[in-house]
Amino acid sequence: MIFTAAFLSAVLAFSDQAAAAVPHQARYASSNSAHSMHASATTSTASPSPTATTPANQLSLVQQLMLAPLAADRFALLPDNKDFVINLEPEPVPAGKGGNLVAANRKTFPALVGAGAGMAVGVIKPCGINTFHVHPRSAELQILIKGSLVVEMTPENGVLDPATGKRRVIRNTLSEFDMTPFYQGSVHHQFNPNCTDAVFVASFASEDFGTGQVVDEVFSMDKNAIIDTFGATLSGDDVERIKAGLPESIVQGVEVCMQKCYNHRV
Repeated sequence: MIFTAAFLSAVLAFSDQAAAAVPHQARYASSNSAHSMHASATTSTASPSPTATTPANQLSLVQQLMLAPLAADRFALLPDNKDFVINLEPEPVPAGKGGNLVAANRKTFPALVGAGAGMAVGVIKPCGINTFHVHPRSAELQILIKGSLVVEMTPENGVLDPATGKRRVIRNTLSEFDMTPFYQGSVHHQFNPNCTDAVFVASFASEDFGTGQVVDEVFSMDKNAIIDTFGATLSGDDVERIKAGLPESIVQGVEVCMQKCYNHRV
């Protein structure tokens, strides 16, 4: 995850829960890459192409661990006892940033290969938001260690609020040592409404839980599809403007909080 200091001016303007935005540095990068495909003709007399293999000494540690014949064989690939320890203290949050997070997955912590579990520790600064996101391969159990967080989750289509009959949004304010689940694939976010840092620990039932920032994913798609989805709310120029300014993860915002904590009117 990358953490930015901005609040989404254009995006949350279309939500009835949105506040005015904090200026931020524009960021939008495309990760698309072109791939070419070659076709080769063969005859009845041609020999089958040999299967390409990678020498064992060229495999990464994670690859070797995943290919070990038995779980017991993995321990020989982790000869140092320190291979089974990782420090998850987040780095200090740079000025103007909304927060920081450090994750333990099988890439950052190879000892997790085969464990079926992962973890993350996050710091959300005053008025910071961990923007709408999903975890595609695991549910999340989040416990708040310090401060307070307002959390929201919408599970899936068909889950309705019994009072209104509309899509249900599960909203809670967490205090220290409160825990809440975010179900696999559910859209959720966390907001720190106070003037002190909030610190949370999140556990996952996967060593490769993954994260997708929902707004960034939506606005990376075809402009016409986005306009059709939002109807008359957006124009093509609106889409491009939003794309150019999307934050990736934890951002700062919400006018009341910014006034309270930073004496900053947005």
